[in-house]
Amino acid sequence: MTRLHTLFDEFGQSPWIDNIRRDWLVDGTLAALVAAGARGVTSNPAIFAKAFATSDAYDALLAASTSNDAETVFELLASADVRDACDVLGALHAASQEEFARGRRRYGDGFVSLEVSPRLARDGEATVTAAQRLWSQVDRANVMIKIPATLEGLSAITRVLAEGINVNVTLIFSLERYDQVLEAWCAGLEAAQRAGRDLGRLASVASFFVSRVDAAVDQLLEEGDVLRGHVANAQVAAAYEIYLRWMASDRVTRLLDAGAQVQRPLWASTSPKNPHYDDLLYVNSIVADETVNTMPDATLDAALDRGRFETSLLATPGSLSATAALLDMLPATVSLPRITEQLEKEGVASFVNSYEDLLALVASKLAEK
Repeated sequence: MTRLHTLFDEFGQSPWIDNIRRDWLVDGTLAALVAAGARGVTSNPAIFAKAFATSDAYDALLAASTSNDAETVFELLASADVRDACDVLGALHAASQEEFARGRRRYGDGFVSLEVSPRLARDGEATVTAAQRLWSQVDRANVMIKIPATLEGLSAITRVLAEGINVNVTLIFSLERYDQVLEAWCAGLEAAQRAGRDLGRLASVASFFVSRVDAAVDQLLEEGDVLRGHVANAQVAAAYEIYLRWMASDRVTRLLDAGAQVQRPLWASTSPKNPHYDDLLYVNSIVADETVNTMPDATLDAALDRGRFETSLLATPGSLSATAALLDMLPATVSLPRITEQLEKEGVASFVNSYEDLLALVASKLAEK
């Protein structure tokens, strides 16, 4: 029994690993992390770019490729990685679905996420087409297709869910956008229900980005301000309150009664940007039932070594509301909506840049064939 098992068994939070590499699939590293308590995998263009740049595990697959189009080749390689990772987590996924069917938990687990091209973040129609293609290429029940929570992405989220495709809604920075994501999720499940789909097999998470909020807000607060390093977790608390209200609403209750899973909040970007902050600031403090925390390697290792999940700020209704209320203490000079709007723009741009770098790397390797 590891601390990650305790995190899930006693506190109801699923620890996921925010990394995927072909060599991890070959040498058993991912299987070992799952045995240690990791219950899912997330990926993004920056993660794939790092894996391609630092590992020769893809060289044979690249050499065998029959296409010279970098994006086509990347999608096939990424889909293969995610498919193999899905197989590593297959037994966990099946067991969690059984738990869901028995009513022990309100969700399944054991998912691996693959993102649509960041180039499509402002194109809902193209996002739907890409999600359909990736879903078919991976062809596993425990894959989640990542769709960014841009305004243009909201309609795509609804349409993709309506088709019975699991969705990881990514790049959520604001409470207002999170509320819109929950609306899009409900609409998608309602459409899936009308189409006669099995709601119990349709899973979704809503990825709320954490550490970047403090990185942006701290710059606007005076040195020594008590709010420095606390606003991100306060917004997480407020987001969890929104989640609890939605899950208790009549609209969601009808879906749950029809066999649906809840759409869990997923805390992403949970390694501090400020090196002076505790490396588990965005882990220990935001543990809550029916949530996910996806952690990069070093943060996951730290949680395994010395996680103290009983210190969560979300543990009781009183501490939850008190933490969320910190947002009311922000000075008038700090506009959280304006900050989070800018963070979304920067997040999309960062993912696009990582994707372009990745495709350039793939193209260069293809040229060497």
